[in-house]
Amino acid sequence: MANKLFGTDGIRGIAGQYPLTIDFCMQLANLLAQKICVNERCVAIARDTRISGDMLFSALTAGFTAQGVKVLDLGIIPTPLCTTLTPQLGVDMSIMITASHNPYRDNGLKLIAANGDKFSDAQTNELEAILQSSDTKYDFSATEIGTVKTLTVGLDNYLKTVSKLAPAGALKDMKIVLDSANGAFSHILPQIFKHLGADFISLSDSPNGLNINENCGSQHTENLSQTVIREKYDLGIAVDGDGDRIILCDENGKRLDGDQIIAYLATYLQQHQLLKGGVVATVYSNLGLGKYIRSLGLDFYATPVGERHVIAQMHQAGCNLGGEESGHMVLGDYALTGDALIAAVVVCLGLKEDGRKVSEIFPVFKPFPAVAHNLRFADKAIIEKIMAANDVQNCITRVRTKLAEHGTVLVRKSGTEPVIRLKVEDEDAALAEACAAEILAVINRYI
Repeated sequence: MANKLFGTDGIRGIAGQYPLTIDFCMQLANLLAQKICVNERCVAIARDTRISGDMLFSALTAGFTAQGVKVLDLGIIPTPLCTTLTPQLGVDMSIMITASHNPYRDNGLKLIAANGDKFSDAQTNELEAILQSSDTKYDFSATEIGTVKTLTVGLDNYLKTVSKLAPAGALKDMKIVLDSANGAFSHILPQIFKHLGADFISLSDSPNGLNINENCGSQHTENLSQTVIREKYDLGIAVDGDGDRIILCDENGKRLDGDQIIAYLATYLQQHQLLKGGVVATVYSNLGLGKYIRSLGLDFYATPVGERHVIAQMHQAGCNLGGEESGHMVLGDYALTGDALIAAVVVCLGLKEDGRKVSEIFPVFKPFPAVAHNLRFADKAIIEKIMAANDVQNCITRVRTKLAEHGTVLVRKSGTEPVIRLKVEDEDAALAEACAAEILAVINRYI
């Protein structure tokens, strides 16, 4: 059965609308209490800065405590800190309430296993089937009611991790613009770079529940770029609302995507004999990235899209570096999932050591010509119809045949938004454009 609730990164939707309603969250918590929270009888819950976070937290907490499960309230923290802390907390699982890079109206539930990994497909399939069953019953006991305990985590945890990377003042004289996306890193990111001695300007660090990711952060780097240029700073760093994505811009304001950051981290770690087992990315990464990584004499693995697939391959191949074009950077020696702050610190340490301007280092590799479109629709039902259509699938097959060994085409449903992502790459830019136009023409028949 295909998942209807769980996408590539948990459950997503508009807060207050199914499935992100109070009733559903209580039902989900009841189910998790019975199916997952059976050993420690304890769950940790964290959230980002969205106004709906408290509402969803309260509903989940009611569901868990009604089943006698203790709740650890981690407060507002980044997703990577939630995943990294989970194995240390003595809990059966954690939930991160976030919609990552999406607008404030959206929210989501990321389910994290006791070991810090995201829930597997098998687990979410089982939960999906039960949640969609109309005859599910839950028992309650007046004598078995869970409690809620608040834990203060955040800055101190990152200071401990960063101390393993560099001493205080290590980034002295570096001029950096930081964009915290009015999200979970708003307090932490500036404090860490202050600790490291950087000369920094902090943008979008005043969350009010409504402004998370609004014209800021990793998805909207225009203000970051303009500030870097205007103030004549060395580098711009943007994260997203829950802190698992990072995007850079050079001193000229040029945006540098996740593929370039992966390439740079691979180069830096290899030079310092810190890289283990090769590099993992996804099929959505530019073909030029794989070519570059192999030119370094390293193994390169391309997984399906989604950070959890990257992490699974990292475990399987013994790698300590993986990431996505979107900006997820997993440095496995320091965090269990993509952590924008850790990646930012490592990049800055490398740039400081190198001494050249960022534009003299990036781009690290020459990307293959690519044509990309994010096609947004009113709802996911239209997307399902398009993706199942024979003429659409036949067209994709024809294009793949044309590109053969020298190019690639990806047409996929977003796991977090009502969007079809189309990307065509080839060493021949004109061929890539033509192939993308061919697929778009067929899809447009349904719009």
